[in-house]
Amino acid sequence: MPLINSIASWLMKKRMHQIELFIKYPIDVQMEWMYSLVRDAANTEYGQQYNFDEIENYEQFKKFIPLNDYESLKPLIDRTRRGEQNIIWHSEIKWFAKSSGTTDKSKFLPVSQESLDGCHYNAGRDMVTLHCYNHPDTQLFTGKNLALGGSYKEDQFGSHNSFHGDVSAIIIQNLPMWADFFRAPDVSIALMDEWESKLERMADSMMNENVTSIAGVPSWMLVLLKRILQKKGVSSINEVWPNLEVYFHGGVSFTPYKDQFAEIFCNPKVNYMQLYNASEGFFGIQDQVESDEMLLMLDYGIFYEFIDIKDLGSESVNERIIHLDKVKTGIDYAMVITTNAGLWRYQLGDVIHFTSTNPYRFKISGRTKQHINVFGEELMVHNTDSAIASACEKTHARVKEYTVAPVFMENNSGTHEWLIEFEKEPNNFDYFVSILDESLKRQNSDYEAKRYNNFVLHYPKVHSIPLGGFYKWQKQNNKIGGQFKIPRLSNDRKVLEEILKLNSI
Repeated sequence: MPLINSIASWLMKKRMHQIELFIKYPIDVQMEWMYSLVRDAANTEYGQQYNFDEIENYEQFKKFIPLNDYESLKPLIDRTRRGEQNIIWHSEIKWFAKSSGTTDKSKFLPVSQESLDGCHYNAGRDMVTLHCYNHPDTQLFTGKNLALGGSYKEDQFGSHNSFHGDVSAIIIQNLPMWADFFRAPDVSIALMDEWESKLERMADSMMNENVTSIAGVPSWMLVLLKRILQKKGVSSINEVWPNLEVYFHGGVSFTPYKDQFAEIFCNPKVNYMQLYNASEGFFGIQDQVESDEMLLMLDYGIFYEFIDIKDLGSESVNERIIHLDKVKTGIDYAMVITTNAGLWRYQLGDVIHFTSTNPYRFKISGRTKQHINVFGEELMVHNTDSAIASACEKTHARVKEYTVAPVFMENNSGTHEWLIEFEKEPNNFDYFVSILDESLKRQNSDYEAKRYNNFVLHYPKVHSIPLGGFYKWQKQNNKIGGQFKIPRLSNDRKVLEEILKLNSI
């Protein structure tokens, strides 16, 4: 095993040369991908409709290909699911990543072999590469990686079969043999459909393994780790997996969970690596030990464009859209992607802001549909996550989940109503709310202006709901599993009212 560890580490480090190349020549790499994607799909139905063979520069790319969202591409994706090929991409597509979003409507995102190999598997390799590069004494390959994933199902459309499920399940099902060697648990457990039974089986199968890395959504990973501690009768994960080196996490902000993981690991040597992966593709990886900024991965078969969120909804939005060479730090951008699975100029729904343009590093700001701007406050998820972390630190609290929605009052004024599920209640609840409010004012000048003298926004209304309160809502709405996330911010009260009713508040 030490020999395997040495060879694997050496091979991974070789990838650093290619990463350094796209860091050095980011625009060249991105423009080459734009041309490559257009060339590959020129003879598809979509490519012929929009004259891909005539596209010779970015301005023509913008002019010829419309800006899309899921609804505009859905008819073509549905045809592909039913067996028609060469519609949006030139190679066969039979796998579709089911994305829950924040509404009841599911999306089915195409996953081509090119996107599996060139994006998702390369990203998995690069996670490890960057960890090895930053920790030359790693022993990562002497143990197993525990991956907390979802499940998939087969669809029958006449004589054609296609498959849909969580993107993590699609990745696990199609893993190359070399990658499967290092992963756990067994596929028969990893791809189980019933989430609660899966967690039990995973706990049983993994609690006596030598686990050196773990990967998964923080909220559900905590559930699994606590179950393992119960079964082993110990108080820390360090007693279960003393060789654990790194936790790869993504899907939701890690800020509200970091202290809980530090406590449950009880091992300051465990590293945390932030990832930006979605059903549509894999976009960013934390490449520095001391900062959770992520490096934008530029050679995964994805071409990026960006919209200043102030321009969203504008009639001239397509004229204002930019690609990588025009982005600036500190501006919130909605992401637009073109991928090697046939998503053409697809509005992802995520908002990021760049912290550096040499190299291109960024942080996630939130979702275009997960913000509150009912009263002109422009509140984003990164604001509320940071405020929660500040309030927890000063009141020794621990938050498990939360959601926020507006309250409408007379005279065009209102407030924000919070539902918070505490893992550990604050030692002073009123002080917790006060810090929450003050932190939001410091971070967000629009919020601060609207809160001035309670003129537009009144003091926030905050409820503590019982442990398991959000889980009740998830279970009732069939949203149990790693791919399902509690909507943090909403411009309407639908989710909040449902949770209030379930918990009799």
